[in-house]
Amino acid sequence: MTTKIITLIVLVCAYSFVYAQKGNVWNLKKCAVVLTYDDALNEDIDNVAPALDSLGLKGTFYLSNYTGTLDTRMDAWKKIGANGHELGNHTYYHPCLGNLPGRGFVTAEKDLSRYAIQRIDEEIHMMNTLLKAFDGKDKRSFAYPCGDVKIGDSAYLDPLRKEFTGARGTQPEMPQIQHVDLYNIGCYGINGQTGAELIALVKKAVDAGSLLVFLFHGVGGGHSLNVSLEAHSQLLHFLKQHEKEIWIAPMTEVASYIRQYQSQTK
Repeated sequence: MTTKIITLIVLVCAYSFVYAQKGNVWNLKKCAVVLTYDDALNEDIDNVAPALDSLGLKGTFYLSNYTGTLDTRMDAWKKIGANGHELGNHTYYHPCLGNLPGRGFVTAEKDLSRYAIQRIDEEIHMMNTLLKAFDGKDKRSFAYPCGDVKIGDSAYLDPLRKEFTGARGTQPEMPQIQHVDLYNIGCYGINGQTGAELIALVKKAVDAGSLLVFLFHGVGGGHSLNVSLEAHSQLLHFLKQHEKEIWIAPMTEVASYIRQYQSQTK
């Protein structure tokens, strides 16, 4: 067998492997979609969780006591966790940087720019303890309140990275699996989009073979950032209809998979 033939065979085999893997790196699916819901709203309990459960889909609820439901509806959150949804950490008091434009809603007591690193890390750790009391789990992900990742020049989550599978930021992006920054995972914040617009994002992720994370606040009310029940339902039904090619899972499951994939391909 000549050298040229051997080289040709090697190239054909390599091409076949790449072709077989293309678009199927996401747990043998074409893309991954993570549905995340912030701030522990009543609407998450009353609207979102029943909609997800009716279709057998699992989401991630990033809990803080921003609205008080951790105190008033503790049993409901425990049930949501028991049903296979992730209860993620969004800090207890939801502090944000108050020294940025458009942050007039941030009170002095919850101004992250006035926090010490130790203070925010203790609050995050405290929230993990509470969430474990809810669901009994040690494995979960984090979401930065307002997408703020630093106090001054310091990334405040760095000392606690080992406590989380990953952390969601707020920058809109659909990264390929090898380019996902596990401690600042991008997402698309939803506010007023139609069902067709939400589905268009999913189709884009399928075509690109990428990760798509949705960030919802109000679903059918409850927040100034809101999406209609109809639009949300249309998205969920589309995902269910296409789950043979779309991997829909909680953030901690997807982040763990990404970590393993990245470690094996370095």
